[in-house]
Amino acid sequence: FTFENQKRTDTKMAGNNVTRLLENAKARFQIFTLPERKVGAIESAEFLSVPVEMVFKTIVLVRAKGKPILCMVPGSAQVDEKKVAAFLGEKKVHVAFLQEAESLTGLKAGGISPLALINKGFEFIFDESINSFEDIHLSAGQLGLNLRINVNDLLSILNPKIAALTKSTN
Repeated sequence: FTFENQKRTDTKMAGNNVTRLLENAKARFQIFTLPERKVGAIESAEFLSVPVEMVFKTIVLVRAKGKPILCMVPGSAQVDEKKVAAFLGEKKVHVAFLQEAESLTGLKAGGISPLALINKGFEFIFDESINSFEDIHLSAGQLGLNLRINVNDLLSILNPKIAALTKSTN
């Protein structure tokens, strides 16, 4: 996959605040359309014919006090709440329930994206596995829109913390 000489006509058809943000930042990205319903990371990977580890999902975590945390982890992984709490110096965090996540973010599950929540006070943390990829897929901030983006461009825009966030598979 390469972003060189790529036409971006699809972003004009499927534009939103996220795509405008990325265009203004001159980020290297491509928009993909998915079915306009909640599509999980595994189904997205199958639909896009990419490895599920390359499709990052947004998990909303809640702490006792303060704004929620948005953790981005590979589609095949699960967030380890204890690792996140320890990394942040929190006593405890928990994964938000679906309705709670939608209420906190103002976005529908399946369309929750850190790119749609910049300057909303959320703390962004990416799993360290992001450093294994040149580009990843993630939600473009609404149901039915997915984007493939250059990792360096994404990290430059979001300036997230990076840590080991997932449960061990042994």
